[in-house]
Amino acid sequence: MTDHFDPLRSLKESRWFKLICGASFQHLPAVRNLALAYTLAGADCIDVAADPAVIAVVQEALQVARQLTVDANQRGFCGSGKSPLLMVSLNDGEDPHFRKAEFNSTQCPTDCPRPCESICPAQAIVFNSIKDDFSGVRSPKCYGCGRCIPVCPYEIIDTKSYVSSLKDIAPSILSAGVDAIEIHTNVGHLAEFKRLWQVISPWVERLKLLAISCPDGDGMIDYLHTLADLIAPLRCVLIWQTDGRPMSGDIGDGTTHAAVKLGQKVLAARLPGYVQLAGGTNSYTVVKLKAMGLLNSPQFRVLSHEKKSTTHDSVFMTKHSFIAGVAYGSYARRLLSPIIEQLEAREVNNISIKATVRLEEQPELLWQAVGLAHSLVSQLKSHS
Repeated sequence: MTDHFDPLRSLKESRWFKLICGASFQHLPAVRNLALAYTLAGADCIDVAADPAVIAVVQEALQVARQLTVDANQRGFCGSGKSPLLMVSLNDGEDPHFRKAEFNSTQCPTDCPRPCESICPAQAIVFNSIKDDFSGVRSPKCYGCGRCIPVCPYEIIDTKSYVSSLKDIAPSILSAGVDAIEIHTNVGHLAEFKRLWQVISPWVERLKLLAISCPDGDGMIDYLHTLADLIAPLRCVLIWQTDGRPMSGDIGDGTTHAAVKLGQKVLAARLPGYVQLAGGTNSYTVVKLKAMGLLNSPQFRVLSHEKKSTTHDSVFMTKHSFIAGVAYGSYARRLLSPIIEQLEAREVNNISIKATVRLEEQPELLWQAVGLAHSLVSQLKSHS
């Protein structure tokens, strides 16, 4: 093992890969299996809901991954033995990442073609489930993308949003081995951000990393500079997550354009810390970043290292001229959905298998999943 894939070093080298399990996604078996597969594939960070049960299953997955590291390396995967950072997402107000779809299935006409069921990327909407005869939204699986709302011909689907209640959960969450926090905010939420920061700040010195996620909007750059001043001085690493087109990476390659465009905008602002893309990211994202020269290439790092008399300005330019990494959410989950679906099918169809089938208990599926995850992670890890 080397430190080549150390999470914090990955930021400096534009190799940072973050898996977004989903701030509202609480389907424990799927979160555990996603975390296991992407850890073995070399992910630097696993971002999950601020839920003690979710945190516990991810920590369990990280432990299993450590036991399988040698096997993964022998199979040619880039897991390094260093666990990815465990991050939890919090919000300071209304945010699409922190909501659930809901509807009363008894209001659905029997002749409805149920477009909500077919469009749901998380397969959270079911009718007359074979497993438990359930109809409606399986709340733990829903991550709030909202795609079901406009397609409902009877307009009976709504969403329920929630805001993090940190005063109650902060001690249990932040003392549970969490390495990083991501705050989701929006332009104009300064008062809300300050209230959340007041609760979080006593715990920040325990963290390795703080991320702030904000979508574009009028006055965004000024708002981010205000936040940077508010949280200074900060002892841990800081990432600005540019949320280009939230929860859309699995729709098509074109969604990545918004993520890259917003990343460029934030890079130009020269804020302290690193810039990382999210929102619409997919298999095309790294290709586009390479074509635009926005990744810190090995050639540039060599030239930079050779300049021993580096001035403050040149160091600043090195750090602020490149995208440090990419976070993948809906696309990363969809990539592994065939494996997750097979595991769930085995839970239903084979009564000799325990209620929850763990990925590591099915070696053929495990290494298929890691292979799929590695096809995405390796785009960053092997970029030149």
